[in-house]
Amino acid sequence: MRWRPWLPACLAWGCVAALCGSRGLCPAPNASRPQPGQCPRRRAAELCAWALSSDSLLDPFPVDVIQENYVRNVRNCIFSVVYPTPFKSRVRLVAVSKEVLGNILDLDISVKGSSDFLEFVSGGEVMFGSVPLAHRYGGHQFGSWAGQLGDGRAHLVGVYTNRHGERWELQLKGSGKTPYSRNGDGRAVLRSSVREFLCSEAMHYLGIPTSRAASLVVSDDGVWRDQFYNGNIKKERGAIVLQLAKSWFRIGSLEILAHSGELDLLRRLLDFIIQEHFPSIEMNDSNRYLEFFSTVVSETANLISLWMSVGFAHGVCNTDNFSLLSITIDYGPFGFMDSYYPNFVPNTSDDEGRYKIGNQASVGLFNLSKLLQALKPLLDPRQKQLASQILKGYGEHYHSRFTELFKTKLGLLGENENDNYLIAFLLKIMEDTRADFTMTFRELSEITADQLKELQISEEFWALQDLGKHKLFSEWVTMYLLRLNSNNGDSDAKRRTRMANVNPRYILRNWMAESAVQKANLNDFSEVQLLEQVLQHPFQRQEAAERAGYSLRPPAWAKHLKVSCSS
Repeated sequence: MRWRPWLPACLAWGCVAALCGSRGLCPAPNASRPQPGQCPRRRAAELCAWALSSDSLLDPFPVDVIQENYVRNVRNCIFSVVYPTPFKSRVRLVAVSKEVLGNILDLDISVKGSSDFLEFVSGGEVMFGSVPLAHRYGGHQFGSWAGQLGDGRAHLVGVYTNRHGERWELQLKGSGKTPYSRNGDGRAVLRSSVREFLCSEAMHYLGIPTSRAASLVVSDDGVWRDQFYNGNIKKERGAIVLQLAKSWFRIGSLEILAHSGELDLLRRLLDFIIQEHFPSIEMNDSNRYLEFFSTVVSETANLISLWMSVGFAHGVCNTDNFSLLSITIDYGPFGFMDSYYPNFVPNTSDDEGRYKIGNQASVGLFNLSKLLQALKPLLDPRQKQLASQILKGYGEHYHSRFTELFKTKLGLLGENENDNYLIAFLLKIMEDTRADFTMTFRELSEITADQLKELQISEEFWALQDLGKHKLFSEWVTMYLLRLNSNNGDSDAKRRTRMANVNPRYILRNWMAESAVQKANLNDFSEVQLLEQVLQHPFQRQEAAERAGYSLRPPAWAKHLKVSCSS
């Protein structure tokens, strides 16, 4: 690694240039440069014109007093200072998100061709103004308290405030061991990193709150993994994703402090999160923790409803994977449903199906109950009672949002007392026929009402053909068309346009990700890059996607694909 000293934020830029200018990364001492965390006026073509800061995370909290990097139980801090471990072999850039680089990080796309960029995104270079950190947190995993967890293979390498005034935390995943690595090696493999990179971006373009992915690199360093936990250990290649979020704090961030009795630090962290990320809450409000909890409850219900609306199963809904900002984070053994099946479990290690897609709403309630448990030491008796009432309202929030989303997917306007039944009726027929979830709704967006009325379903509507095999399909169609006729001021063309804007034609199906992984293993990154481009426009028909078969019936081998938590 090209080491950067841990420098005070107030250190003059000329001194920094003197320290590192000889390495070719920094400009001359008299060159103009933004202060750490400050956004440049225009997109930077070189990392020389770009800086990060860690001050906003270091100043409010005590840091782990032990500076050595070894696995241990950590107390009385939020972060440990720990540097990424560079790869020993050659590193290749697999893919970048042009939108993340340009619109979030204020970097010109040309920067991806520089050696400095490759060094930074692979953990070989720590940027000016940055102190790399590993976050300490705990969590409930598969329903049981797991104690200290933390960033075992991730480094928060700085905070960036862009030209829009947005504050983003940058994290490398797969960048080496930390005090929280437990029995792990601190690495991620290409297989899981391709999936994480692609899904982070795909979810964003589907309109679902998520962390983002800026880049993906792969090395030739060997990383040993038992992918399916069956004793078949294989050597894979190490990879790193540079990912971004407004905040990486999660339910487990608060749980570890409450369980450890570090209540002063719990209060400080909670106040920091509210002040930074919940601007509608007044800091002098004695009920601010109640307001915070109420917001997280409603936003978590909204997030899981959005997951369900696109057939997404997270796979590992532990409290350490649930963001306090209610965004999707930590893409591991996730999966988008092909055939509609409420018991769909993407994670092969989830033997009991705890995190099956149909159970995600209930798991959300469980996780929120653990959040409330962590907050209770800071609440008085009246506030505890009110918080319990807030939690009881989670189910209503979820059901209301779920219904709203599926009404929109079906093009329904206004209110009708039979809408819930119409939705449930369709889902039951889909379950019975194992109709494709994504393409059923998409094809309902494309087929005309007259074609539906006459049950004239051509081969291009292959998912509806499957649905049409059900003996009750015609009955559902009759109900659906009758309901559409009650849409005031609507037309069939408007209805189809409206539905096509919310029902994706392309999602990151497991077989598509697997195909990209197999090619990437051979250093052919073309399909990773193609998918990244296609998934930016999931609602628009694209020639390249059609040629690749991304809207066709999944191939037969896709049914036998397994996804593992070993990453």
